[in-house]
This record gives sequence, structure tokens and C-alpha cells, in this order.
Amino acid sequence: MSQSEQLDCALRAIDDANREDPNREQVGNDLLPREYAYSQHMTRWLFELEPAPTERMQIACRAQHIERWTMPRKDYPEGRKGYYEWRQACGRMHGRRASEIMAACGYPQEECDRVETILTKRELRKDADTQLLEDVACMVFLERYFADFYEEKAEYDREKWLRIVRRTWGKMSPRGHEAALKLASDLPEHLLALLQEALAEPEVEGVQRPGGGSDKSVLGHDLPAGLSKLPS
Repeated sequence: MSQSEQLDCALRAIDDANREDPNREQVGNDLLPREYAYSQHMTRWLFELEPAPTERMQIACRAQHIERWTMPRKDYPEGRKGYYEWRQACGRMHGRRASEIMAACGYPQEECDRVETILTKRELRKDADTQLLEDVACMVFLERYFADFYEEKAEYDREKWLRIVRRTWGKMSPRGHEAALKLASDLPEHLLALLQEALAEPEVEGVQRPGGGSDKSVLGHDLPAGLSKLPS
């Protein structure tokens, strides 16, 4: 196979796998298999953040949640420890499945291994490809799932929501921050206010702003007017 044929083969196999998801998501006028829809959101945001992505990143983003419905959260203990065990197990499974598909499509083993490493996110903050995957996933969450997740978790108190927003922000690169701030004006007002409150703190959890300080800038970016002018 040529390189483009290998890519088409891998993306097609991932899409075929994700179309088996029995859960559904509304996308425009279409009701799509949930993880298939998610994979399309991931690809769209990948090209928003990186107009000429490598083949490995196209595959990694498309396989970010491959067959995740086969590993439900309820099979793991409640609480933060159980959640992280589930997330790590999912990452390993996604990486393994992507690697298997790539090998079947003729990719060299070292490239298969590379995508598997990206999907396990073992090298987040150290590896540019892994960081790009995380930026894409965070943008998909903010655009497509943040509002619904907020409604589903009505029992969470304000402090927990602030921690969630700060952790999400802390995982992102400056490129991701810039894209998120542009997206912020499209968020519902209550989520915009939450984002404002979370990012107005002197430090975002796990990430310190250059030079410190307590003004309304975050990691070198000024908050857009919609954020800075909302009442606290």
C-alpha cells in the first residue's frame, strides 16, 4: 500500500469499529453512533489546531475513544482512584487497538508503537504529539460535551467545577489556550461565568503563569472581553 492508502485503510477501520457503538449522539439532523461522532469531532479539531497533521496524529485522534463503550465506567470503583484506573485502562486499550489496526494496514511497527504511546498519554507535557492530542480532546470537550456534562453533574458544588475547569486548562498548551479562549464566547452564560472565575485565579492548578501576578491574564493570554466583563 502507498502511504495515503495506509492512512485511508486505518481511518476506515477505526470508523467501522466505532460505528458499532450502540449509543447515539445527535449531530445536526443525524443520530450517529456516539464514538463515531466523537471521532469526527476529534478529526475536525485536529485540523483546526494543526492544518497539516501527520498521519500518526490523524490516526491517534480518530482512535482516541475507539470502542470505549466496551469498557464502561461502571465496571470500575466509584471515586477519583477508580476513575483514573478506568481512564488508564481505556488509554491502554485504545492504544492497543490503534496499533493493531495500523499493523494490519501495513504501517511499520515503530509507527504503530508511536501511536500507541500517544494514546496512552504517558508522555503528556514531554511529547508534542501527545500534547496536541490532549489539546484536541479538550477542545472537543469544551465545544460538544461541557454543557451536557454540567447538567448531568448537578450535584457537583462550585469548588469541584472550578477544579475541573482548572485541570482541563492545565492540560492544554498555549495553542490550546488560544483556541479555547476564542471558543469561550460561544459558551452558555453560566459556563462562561464559571470559566471566568476559574481562570481569574493567580494560578491554574498544576500550571503557573509566567511571571506570576494576579491580573486577568492566564498563561500569557488576555481574557476576552466576554470573560473579563462578566460579573463574578
